[in-house]
Amino acid sequence: MQAFHGTTILVVRHKGRVALAGDGQVTLNNTVVKHRAKKVRKIYNGSIMVGFAGATADALNLSERLEAKLERYNGNLTRAAVELARDWRTDKYLRRLEALMIAVDEKNIFLISGNGDVIEPDEGIIGIGSGGVAAQAAATALFRHAELSAAEIVAAAMEIAASLCVYTNNSVTIEEL
Repeated sequence: MQAFHGTTILVVRHKGRVALAGDGQVTLNNTVVKHRAKKVRKIYNGSIMVGFAGATADALNLSERLEAKLERYNGNLTRAAVELARDWRTDKYLRRLEALMIAVDEKNIFLISGNGDVIEPDEGIIGIGSGGVAAQAAATALFRHAELSAAEIVAAAMEIAASLCVYTNNSVTIEEL
């Protein structure tokens, strides 16, 4: 079976708001098979946002597991993220999942990986996926030099990433807290 790949997910915390964006393109090898996939969403009663890069089924599995951890730890994203990363790294089944996750609440931004990483960015900006570096670079420049809101920064940065990365399109979903 051929693997789906390529995406861009970007989060920016700025001026008391946080915005999470994901492009809508899904590719299978060198073919675009979907243009408007939703790769970011709100969970835990709308108080936490998640975005994924990687295999769709793996991403959905991780989202469900994170939500279960949030229920267990009363919405404590830090504790839930650490526990998910621990499980992801040590569980035989979960170790095979191919995805990266960004999880965000009003106070925290975490990049969670299957290596057991729970990384909080220094400036409140992080991008993942094939266009993640371009989106993060654009967002960092806009963050430092433009008077834009968090949502405006992610929208502009995702547009720039879409112009550079063939696995990223300009059909962007933005969630905001």
